[in-house]
Amino acid sequence: MHPQVFFIFSLLLLDLQTITTNQLVAMGRDTNGVVINKKCIDKDRRALLDLKTRLQDPKGVLSTWKTEEEADDCCKWNGVTCNGTTGHVTQLELSGLGGEIGPSLSDLAYLEQFALECPERCVIENIDWLANLSHLQTLSMEGIFIAKANHWVDVFQTLQKLSSLTLYKCDLSQVMYPAYSSSFDNSFSSSIQTLELSNNNLNSSMYHWLFPLTSNNLSTLDLSENMLDGIPKYFGNLCGLTSLRINNNSAPIKFPDFLRNLSGCTSDTLQLLQAIRSQLTGPISDEIQVYSSLKFLNLFNNHLNGAISDKLWELPMLETFVAFSNFLSGAISENIGKSKLWKLHLSNNSLNGVSDRSADHMLNMSYVEYIDLSSCKLGPRFPRWIQKLKNLTRLDIANNGISDSVPLDFWNKWPSQLAYLNLSSNNITMEVPDLLSNFNGLSSAIDLSSNNLYGPIPNVSSTVMLLNLSRNKFSGGISFLCEIVGGYLYFLDLSNNFLTGQVPDCLWNFKSLDVLNLGHNNFFGRLPASIESLFNLEVLYLYKNKFTGELPLSLKNCTNLKFLNLGVNNFSGNVPAWIGENLSKLYVLSLSANNFFGTIPLQLCQLVNLQLLDLSKNNLFGTIPSCMNNLTTMVQEGLIPTRTEYVFSIPWYNPRYAHQDFIFHSYFDHATIEWQGNVREFSSILGLLRIIDLSSNNLTGQFPYELTNLHGLIALNLSKNALGGEIPWKIGDMKKLLTLDISRNNFSGGIPSSMAQMTSINYLDVSYNNLSGRIPSSTQLQSFEPSRYSGNAGLCGPPITKNCIGDDESEVPPTLGESEGGREDVDELQRWFYIGGGSGFVTGFWIVCGTLVLNRHLRHAFFHFLDRVKNVVYVKVMVFIAKLQRAAL
Repeated sequence: MHPQVFFIFSLLLLDLQTITTNQLVAMGRDTNGVVINKKCIDKDRRALLDLKTRLQDPKGVLSTWKTEEEADDCCKWNGVTCNGTTGHVTQLELSGLGGEIGPSLSDLAYLEQFALECPERCVIENIDWLANLSHLQTLSMEGIFIAKANHWVDVFQTLQKLSSLTLYKCDLSQVMYPAYSSSFDNSFSSSIQTLELSNNNLNSSMYHWLFPLTSNNLSTLDLSENMLDGIPKYFGNLCGLTSLRINNNSAPIKFPDFLRNLSGCTSDTLQLLQAIRSQLTGPISDEIQVYSSLKFLNLFNNHLNGAISDKLWELPMLETFVAFSNFLSGAISENIGKSKLWKLHLSNNSLNGVSDRSADHMLNMSYVEYIDLSSCKLGPRFPRWIQKLKNLTRLDIANNGISDSVPLDFWNKWPSQLAYLNLSSNNITMEVPDLLSNFNGLSSAIDLSSNNLYGPIPNVSSTVMLLNLSRNKFSGGISFLCEIVGGYLYFLDLSNNFLTGQVPDCLWNFKSLDVLNLGHNNFFGRLPASIESLFNLEVLYLYKNKFTGELPLSLKNCTNLKFLNLGVNNFSGNVPAWIGENLSKLYVLSLSANNFFGTIPLQLCQLVNLQLLDLSKNNLFGTIPSCMNNLTTMVQEGLIPTRTEYVFSIPWYNPRYAHQDFIFHSYFDHATIEWQGNVREFSSILGLLRIIDLSSNNLTGQFPYELTNLHGLIALNLSKNALGGEIPWKIGDMKKLLTLDISRNNFSGGIPSSMAQMTSINYLDVSYNNLSGRIPSSTQLQSFEPSRYSGNAGLCGPPITKNCIGDDESEVPPTLGESEGGREDVDELQRWFYIGGGSGFVTGFWIVCGTLVLNRHLRHAFFHFLDRVKNVVYVKVMVFIAKLQRAAL
């Protein structure tokens, strides 16, 4: 064929192919003529619309499910996926709903995946329709009440393609089902491979209806968040089971029995056993040795005790062993050298460290990458075997009683892949060398706090994310911060050292910083302007330094601040109004012991989350704002404690499984405040406190009655001011108060009787005011030392010795320490008092009676007077009774 003819013929074929393809696409078919992108069939559409009529949709999840013509293709509706060829609905994934799941779903005959989450609670009255979904492979239901459909187990058995079943929070504890037969062969029954039944309040009676759903096909079983007291023996015959989770179980389980009941063919296949916070008791016994395929064993936060069986370390496949926060005891066995562990976490037990003999075997742990043996008594010498483990990426040996220096080889030869190092809460004494070459190129965390480290702070890598060097003896400046330019740092705690100088003006490098703690040092000067760059800052703790000047206006840009403690410094100027206007998330504000002057800005009343307000020991004047009853958190009672723990996640690359993981590190807020006359530091219970301290200022005016609306307040200190007027009579409404100090003011009038209702108060000081009158009677008010009422010349009544007018002098108890002679004098006085009183009574009685007997006229007048009084009293009483009767009608 001529080349030109061939070329023209090819062009014609290409045009023909293009035209044909375009026509097929226009007809809704692919190049093979198969229909594509077909609309959902009408039957499925009607079924979905019927389902919508029965559901509650507070979040508008089903807003696209409409009957209008322009929205009639249900394949485009939220949560709906169709087969592009047939138009049948194949997947349905919905969340945020409530109401009833109707039987119309049975018309979705080609449904393969069905996931429904109902936080508002859904109900299934009849589950028979589920049997029609013969193509169903994955079914996930959360928050759906199906307990009334007691035969639902039979329905699931009919679904031959069902491989994954999740029934989370479906209240299955009410299910009734016939007991299984122990001779039943379940090898060919259920097709389910993954079965999750967590958070259903199940007890061990559920095992009789669970049996038909289990078979050798089952590979993953999750029974977490229930109330199981053990597992049945048939679990040991699930020969395909590779993963078993039973976390957060609320009934005690004996761990040796647990292992024995799993020890059939399951012990040959099980790879993951996870029982976290599950009330496990007893030892990790020798029964563990039969689990030859076990790779991951996670048992943290239980009640396990005794020594760890030597057999555990000999498991040939074990890679991860996590059992922290138990009661395990004894030394770590030398058999640990036989293990292939890459992750070992045994912190917070009663272990006795590693013996010298075992230490030699620890050197054989060439696979290990992750070690956490904090609180395991490894001291007093620094463990030399650690520096030989060159694959470590995480090391935590905090709180081990190590009183030693760290060998220089530990720092110089440390592997660069280390991502987390925690040596805190020991007694390590040394000058730390330069750490710049360590942690090279990786995000990292370093915690060396609470030791005896001294000298200048060493340089650290720019990739550091968490740096805690607090509670040591470091000295010098902190110019090293300007070398950290990566922008990764989000936690910095250098508190409780001997650091000095100014804070360098390079904080713009720390836009991710969440916590900055420089407290208890000797820093001076003004805060740098670059503090405005700390947009994410939640905690700023500068307590007890020598900072000066006014608070920089740029600080108002830190709108995420929750905790601001600038106490015990030399800051001056007015308390900024922008604190109340811009820092609306604050729950702690402490500006105590500075040189602030002026009035308390009304804008502070906008801090509705505030729980601790400390403006004490300044030069503030004016009145206490009456709007403080707008501090909502202090008004309400029975609040959930504010979370004072910050959990930081450090990205950690797991080279063994080639995926990203995280290491978690916790930090708790702590505040130093004056509490009942003593300076104390609060941390773990800080979120429970509701405190106002305005003491030691020059405040005038009255005690605002609006303060009595702060019913959640537990401590109020207004002492050492110039406040006057009367104490509000409603102060007794503050029934949560534990501490009330209004001493050394000019308060006048009486102590309100409502204070007798303050049964929780355990510290009271009203001394050195102008109070008068009787001290109200109550168990609490009479329990305080008399000195708490001194300096009020007009006060009387217990517990002070001054009697009130009208009190019987004889009833005043003697002063403590009174001499015996004094006691005799009082007794003698009392005897003459009784003799005189008795003689007077007899004499007066006979003078009156004798006169009436001898004088007839006087006698008649006297008894006539008595008759008239009797009649008047009788009439008054009868009228009063008649009024009561009318009122009752």
